[in-house]
Amino acid sequence: MLTFSRNKIVSIHRKDAHILRARGILEDDIYGMEVDVEITLPDLEIVWIDGKWTRMENRECPRAIPFLQEALGFRLAEEGFTQKVQKTVGRKSCRHFANILLECCEAVIEAAALTGAITAKPGEEKTQTGEIAEEKAQTAEVAVKKGVSRDRKETTAEPLRKVTSGGMVIDLHVHSAEASPCSSAPLVDLIAEAKRIGLDGLCLTDHNHVWRRETIDALQDKYGFLILRGNEITTDQGDMLVFGFEEDIKGIVPLDELRKKVLQVNGFIIAAHPFRGFLTFGIGQLGLTPEKAMARPLFQHVDGIEVLNSKVSEKEDLFSSQVALGLGLPGTGGSDAHEVEEIGIYATRFFDVITCEEDFLKALRQKNYEPTAFRRR
Repeated sequence: MLTFSRNKIVSIHRKDAHILRARGILEDDIYGMEVDVEITLPDLEIVWIDGKWTRMENRECPRAIPFLQEALGFRLAEEGFTQKVQKTVGRKSCRHFANILLECCEAVIEAAALTGAITAKPGEEKTQTGEIAEEKAQTAEVAVKKGVSRDRKETTAEPLRKVTSGGMVIDLHVHSAEASPCSSAPLVDLIAEAKRIGLDGLCLTDHNHVWRRETIDALQDKYGFLILRGNEITTDQGDMLVFGFEEDIKGIVPLDELRKKVLQVNGFIIAAHPFRGFLTFGIGQLGLTPEKAMARPLFQHVDGIEVLNSKVSEKEDLFSSQVALGLGLPGTGGSDAHEVEEIGIYATRFFDVITCEEDFLKALRQKNYEPTAFRRR
């Protein structure tokens, strides 16, 4: 059985009367990193930041360090601070650096409140975290209904494309800026780009977010394009793409519990990028073979495996394909798009006509599809 461990530590000390300094350390079986950040009191502004790798995923990792400076001047109390860090540090530098930086900032807020340096934590005037998140989600979906886009004009509505003999090509793994803090891709722009490059549909799989059916129906009517709903849910055994499941789950859930809930509503689970990072050091070094990987407990709780994902290496995609083949599980493709230009890099070709979510779920269960490389990188 494969094991995986992760440790995070954050420490705080006072540099002087007006500055707190935080150090965050993250270590796991794949990588290690450190972040040092100085934040002023009482305005909670980032005035200095540095980071380093203690163990790297690949040779490209050092390029992430300079982009940490993008966070200079950010204020922890400003609205949208977390999303700002995810979209700048997370996208330009590295999502792991963004996450440990946010941990450091949260610790600074706690320390500042305990010492009386600030009178109230940012957002304390709000009610509960869940209510705030729900309010933002509702605002986002209203904006989408209105066709709000930062970079493009509204797309003229057109009829759905006719299905050709080659089937329907749908990107099954897409993240929108409205519902995924790590995405920089407005939904209306994703729709426009998907239509432009010839996709027949896209599936929204925002992190732990359930789109309202009426919102999606309105978008389909307006833009004449097939939009399906999914959800990328974080479990104790990795990320899962879940379809036909309406429950709004936050945080990390045990996969066996998620599986029971999804079975109750006849939904469908696909293991997303199941070997991301595991092959960084080479198969030989970890002693990982397809046969050993097939024994992972997670594959007892999924209906399919994502075997084409643009955010992992070709070696990892190939390994996922070998595991899917060995287990007799269907393989799917999805771009995992977080930027507009990434949509459609990989997708899934269905050999059935899909016009709605019911058709989509039926097609998933019938396994009449294949992963495909649709768009050139």
